[in-house]
Amino acid sequence: MNLDPYVSVSGFGALFKLVTSRNNGLILESLENGKSKFYSVRKHQFTPLGTVAIYTLEDTVSLKEVFETMLTQLENNPPVSTKSETYQIEEYFESILPDYDEDRVSVNDMKKVIRWFLFLNERELLTTDEEE
Repeated sequence: MNLDPYVSVSGFGALFKLVTSRNNGLILESLENGKSKFYSVRKHQFTPLGTVAIYTLEDTVSLKEVFETMLTQLENNPPVSTKSETYQIEEYFESILPDYDEDRVSVNDMKKVIRWFLFLNERELLTTDEEE
């Protein structure tokens, strides 16, 4: 599973694919409609999904590992809705990452992980290493 080409942009709920970078911003392709657009570093903050990690009690776990766990548990333990009650979101997150740091990982972070997973999985952009 390679999350490196995918980028989250502040102010936008969707995810984007990196086309190229410039010194003053990024050219990103929308995963929703396939259109490319320039996003300035002056207006936006960028988060490459390949660099995201979730705090655990011991260290951190990469988003890739979390997504792989979610993918393997998809049939038996499907992701809850991001509009679910807080306790349901926390229970789901604990089922996929039992030792996450409750003090450093907020419910909004959990919702973001679930939203990103659902977005990429709907578009069949998540594959396990065996499939690649």
